[in-house]
Amino acid sequence: MVIILLNNIQSAATLGVIWGIMALGVYLTYRVLNYADLTVDGSFTLGGAMSAVYISAGIAPILSILLATLGGMIAGLVTGVLHTKFKIPDLLAGILCQFALYSVNLRVMGKANVSLLNVDTIFSQIEKLGVPSQWSGLIVGLIFVIILIILMYCFFGTEIGCALRATGNNPDMVKAQGTNTKIMVVLGLVIGNGLVAMSGGLLAQYQGYADIQMGVGTIVFGLAAVIIGEVIFSKRTYFHRLAGVIIGSIVYRIIIALVLLLGQRLNFEDTLGFRIEANDTKLITAIIVVICLVSPSIKSWILSNRSKEDA
Repeated sequence: MVIILLNNIQSAATLGVIWGIMALGVYLTYRVLNYADLTVDGSFTLGGAMSAVYISAGIAPILSILLATLGGMIAGLVTGVLHTKFKIPDLLAGILCQFALYSVNLRVMGKANVSLLNVDTIFSQIEKLGVPSQWSGLIVGLIFVIILIILMYCFFGTEIGCALRATGNNPDMVKAQGTNTKIMVVLGLVIGNGLVAMSGGLLAQYQGYADIQMGVGTIVFGLAAVIIGEVIFSKRTYFHRLAGVIIGSIVYRIIIALVLLLGQRLNFEDTLGFRIEANDTKLITAIIVVICLVSPSIKSWILSNRSKEDA
């Protein structure tokens, strides 16, 4: 049981790191820009589709990741242009792009899924260097995450990065400083969806296939990671926020894995009349997000009641 538990935690941590890259993209659009971008469900699948197709065509795995990232950036660019130039509301612009990307992804793959069986991936190349297969996913994911966090932290300290952050906090002030907020919104969407597509490309290589449905619920998973990270990390420096997103993604995946494992090991069907199955993942996700969202309100309510009692 202990070995099974450790294996599940390790697999969950690996998925958490890979999905954490996607969560960084969601954090950029949702928290930094204050923009609810639903394009990510489609751009995640686009990244996986492009990566799988390029690898199958003989392109180097790392290059396929970069090309997948570029594809996601183009998707973000389209969403940004629809919103800023054509005045389409942010939610509707994201929905339209997500809707269109379903057909685009099918065109890219040529079918509903693409298998990477017996094809070299970035993970198999790492394994050839002597890295155990059970650790290759985590090591590759951590390398990507560390590089991305450093780059994003440095970027947020630049003049453009500060303007991007200010656009989400106070767009009127940014306009008064002579900065074009529309360009900042488009830039944020481009970078955010690029990160999401990169995550999709890595996941496709890690799991050995790309599927048309692999991006369903991406925005919810990303929000869960962001919110859990904010609950865990009380400090508000940008480095802690970025690291918190990754930690939140890992914690979220471990919680899901443990709940499913307990559901299989403990017989809830006899006591409660139901079994916890893999199909319940989205329900569990929704519950986790709700708990994280209401926990600050509950905490403040408890503290206010205590202060009233003390008074």
